[in-house]
Amino acid sequence: MTFPVYFYLGSLRIHPHILFESIAYTVALRLVLRNVRKDIITPPQRTSIIVGGMLGALVGAKALVLLQHIDLFWQNSQLFLLLLLHGKTVVGALLGAVIGVEITKKIICVKRSTGDVFVYPLIIGTAIGRIGCFLTGLSDRTYGVATKLPWGVDFGDGILRHPTQLYEIIFLIILFIFIHLRSRYQYQEGDLFKFYLVCYLSFRFLIDFIKPDFHLFLGMSAIQIACLCSIVYYSRSIPNMFQLKS
Repeated sequence: MTFPVYFYLGSLRIHPHILFESIAYTVALRLVLRNVRKDIITPPQRTSIIVGGMLGALVGAKALVLLQHIDLFWQNSQLFLLLLLHGKTVVGALLGAVIGVEITKKIICVKRSTGDVFVYPLIIGTAIGRIGCFLTGLSDRTYGVATKLPWGVDFGDGILRHPTQLYEIIFLIILFIFIHLRSRYQYQEGDLFKFYLVCYLSFRFLIDFIKPDFHLFLGMSAIQIACLCSIVYYSRSIPNMFQLKS
């Protein structure tokens, strides 16, 4: 396999990252719109919350990816500027969206938890997007460190690396199945999203130890630091997912 793996529509050559990112956004948005039919808040409120989340995601994705690769500022300023234009990170987008939603809810006076409807769209959308990350290869900078394991992947530089994108897809599939099976258990409004958030950020905190990223502080990357802070904050209210419904 040669990376990037391009797709062709007639004479049109489509980059895998663009293709699967577009599919991910489309599928996730469609699932969100389907879920909000059973929403607990009014349509105008939900629209405002979605817009606030999208703006927060955009800012968070850019801010965290720049911190993640801040070493490039003095090592390769041209690549740093390229990241400024095109780079983004899922963790930054996720946490930025959470902050954007909470700010929006304060402004429009919504006090109820609103994140549960986004859990399945986020899981499915992220998994689809990671296919594009894997097929893009080295330029996406989501690969792992060198490995001698039999499933190591050569993304084009002759080095077998951990396919961390595939690890994430597998994790998301397992998380999806687990949450789906636990749907018969009782949890309070908003607990499902908190549970998803803690699980995903815990996975990212661990998996990023085998990524060749710049370690900003105490052997951790900027993404890991953001994950750890969020895990500490949300773990205080991890739901009891095993309480049977009466």
